[in-house]
Amino acid sequence: MRIKVAGIGLTKFGELWDKSLLDLALEASYEAIEDSGIDKNKIDAVFVGNMLIGKIAGQDHLGPVITSSLGINCASFRIEGACASGGLAIHLAIQGILAGTYKNVLVVGAEKMTDAPSHQITWALMGASSSRERKAGLTFPALYALMTQAHMQKYGTTRKELAEVSVKNHYHASLNKKAHYPFEISIEKVLTSTSISSPITLFDSSPITDGAGAVVLSADTDSRGLPAGRQVFITGSAVASDTIDLAQRQSLSELKATQIASKKALEQAGAGIKDIQIAEVHDCFTIAEIMAMEDLGFCSKGTGGRFIAQGATRLGGSCPVNTSGGLKACGHPVGATGVKQIIEITTQLRKTAGARQVKNANIGLTQNVGGTGATVVIHVLQT
Repeated sequence: MRIKVAGIGLTKFGELWDKSLLDLALEASYEAIEDSGIDKNKIDAVFVGNMLIGKIAGQDHLGPVITSSLGINCASFRIEGACASGGLAIHLAIQGILAGTYKNVLVVGAEKMTDAPSHQITWALMGASSSRERKAGLTFPALYALMTQAHMQKYGTTRKELAEVSVKNHYHASLNKKAHYPFEISIEKVLTSTSISSPITLFDSSPITDGAGAVVLSADTDSRGLPAGRQVFITGSAVASDTIDLAQRQSLSELKATQIASKKALEQAGAGIKDIQIAEVHDCFTIAEIMAMEDLGFCSKGTGGRFIAQGATRLGGSCPVNTSGGLKACGHPVGATGVKQIIEITTQLRKTAGARQVKNANIGLTQNVGGTGATVVIHVLQT
């Protein structure tokens, strides 16, 4: 059985102070349901990807909040897996369909981050780290700075190569009206921006963002009624984990969970990495996209910075990456990111991405990372 992406819905990403988390979740959900053409009462289950709502707003029971607001009575679940919450929600929804428990499932990824002060968001996000790292006073910029330093020392990756990631993703975001930062920036802007945790600067980092995405997934029992261009399927879905504490890893310059999960997902899809024509990867910090290129196998270990700087991942390159703008420029409402990635690849495979359309794209991949790689979710989508 194949899993059909029947409908997609996405809000604007940004500082959306006039909307609540529920407003955003419902906006994306109604759009996805309408896009699917499926009666909402035929939705068998709702999976909600969210990381922070319990800590910053005290609302933990998010599944029923959304189903009751939609006016449907079905199974509902809130899925938390740090910044991979959205990808995990997609994965678990797929398992429910494959098991035959559900036929039509709504997956919602939503996060409202800008209503809380930055120190509270920083504290809440650190729930994705180890207790030892928290006690040491580390933050995620500091953890990724350690990974950046390790990669630079081992492979000679340069600050300019890191900056190329931000410049490329801002260019892509400039073509995406729903992006948090829909404008271009220069190499100099990145290199001279405020230091956050050396060598990471402000423009190496993804922002605090509000937003929601939703998809309707269905068992592909009969696609004859769908126009050919709308037949997009998830053919691979895999999750892998690693130590939550960086100090326990053999290498700080790679994510083993990405390597394991991508191998499994590609095998499920009957594809190889060379078949992938477009990807959305988890660029929470610029080093994360560089490591993703290497761990996924788009380029050899240690060459990710050069691979990106040479234009391979830019629109028009051999495999465009983060055409949405990625986490860096489209934004990173943490529970929504993994769902947004699925929406972007679906939009590309439907050939409806407009100015950022990748020509002849028929197979794509998403990589959604929780924490510093303790959880990684990989999906493969095909027409």
